[in-house]
Amino acid sequence: MLIGCPKEIKPQEFRVGLTPRAAAEVIAHGHAVLVETGAGNGAGFTDDDYRAVGAQVAETAQEVFARAELVVKVKEPQAGERKMLREGQVLFTYLHLAPDPEQTRDLLASGVTAIAYETVTDPDGRLPLLAPMSEVAGKLAPQVGAWTLQKANGGRGVLMGGVPGVGPAKVVVIGGGVVGTQAARVAAGMGADVTVLDKSLTRLRQLDDGFRQEFSTGFTSSGLTAELVAGADMVIGAVLVPGAAAPRVVTREMLGTMKPGAALVDVAIDQGGCFETSHATTHEDPTYEVDGIMHYCVANMPGAVARTSTLALGNATLPFLLALADKGWRQACEDDPHLLDGLNVHAGQLTCYPVGMAQGIDVISAKLALGR
Repeated sequence: MLIGCPKEIKPQEFRVGLTPRAAAEVIAHGHAVLVETGAGNGAGFTDDDYRAVGAQVAETAQEVFARAELVVKVKEPQAGERKMLREGQVLFTYLHLAPDPEQTRDLLASGVTAIAYETVTDPDGRLPLLAPMSEVAGKLAPQVGAWTLQKANGGRGVLMGGVPGVGPAKVVVIGGGVVGTQAARVAAGMGADVTVLDKSLTRLRQLDDGFRQEFSTGFTSSGLTAELVAGADMVIGAVLVPGAAAPRVVTREMLGTMKPGAALVDVAIDQGGCFETSHATTHEDPTYEVDGIMHYCVANMPGAVARTSTLALGNATLPFLLALADKGWRQACEDDPHLLDGLNVHAGQLTCYPVGMAQGIDVISAKLALGR
C-alpha cells in the first residue's frame, strides 16, 4: 500500500502525521511512503530524514493526495485538501466533525473512507489516540493561561503561585479526564489553588486518592460551577463527550460574575468549545476579550510543541496505521472493533452517531459500512 503524508496547512500547525521512525516501520512491512516536501520541518524532521529510511518525497500536496491509497495527517483536512480526496481512498487523522458541518458535507461528497483518531477506543472505553494530545493540551493549558493572566496580555496581573504574603491564583478545572488531570497537576505545580470539577463520583474518588495533596475536587453542579467560576482567576474547560459537540458549561451570564481580567482556557474548542462565548483562535492571535474576561481558545494547542506532540502521537497511531496498511481498512476494522469505532465516514455515508445527532444527518452503523 502507498501511504501518503501531506504537509499540514492549518494556521500555525507544525506537527506532521508521520515521523521518519514510523515511516521506517511502515516500509519494513513492505509498504511505500510518500511525504510532501517540508512536511516534517516544523517538528524538526528534514526531507533527508525521510529519504534515509526509504520514503519518497513529493513536491506538492496534490501529488500526495493523487497517489496515496491511505492518507495520514494530524488535523482535519482543510477545504482545499478535501477537494483532493476521492472514493476508495482512506483518510486517517483527527476530524472533530460534530461542530463542523461543512467538513462533514465535503467528506461525504468525496466518497472517502475517513477514520478519526478521536473516536478510536480501547478495551476499557478510553480514547488511546486522543489521550497523548489531551496530555499535551492539559499540560499546556495552565502555561498559556498564566501568560493570558499577565496584565500586558489583558489579564488580571495575577501570578499563579503568588508570593509570601500574597495568595496564589485560584484555578478551576472543569472536567477530570486526561486533560483536566494534567491541567490540574501542572497548575498545582505552579503553586495555584486548584479545584477540579467532574460529574463522575468514581473519577472524583480516583483523583482524590491520587492527588489529594495537590488539588481539591468537587462534584459538578450548576450551583457549584457558578460559585467557583465567580471566584476564579482562571477557568480551564476540559470536558469531552466522545465524537459529539462539547456541552456548554460556562454561560455568558457567568462572565458577569467573574473578576475583570480573569482567563478562560477552552481545551474543548476542537469539539466546538465548552464556554458559551468561545470561538476558535490561532497561535498567531490566541486571545480575545468578552465582557472583560480573557478567552484563550486555540484549536490546535499541541501544535505549539510540535516535536513532542508529533512523537507522542506517532507512538500511539503506529499500531493502527500498520494494521490498516497490512490488512486494508475493512479487515483491520473487522478484526478490531475499537478501530471500527473510529470510522466516521464511508462511501458517502456517515457512520458516527454523535455527529449525526449534532448535525441532524442520517447515520448507518459502522458494522453495516463494512459490508458496503
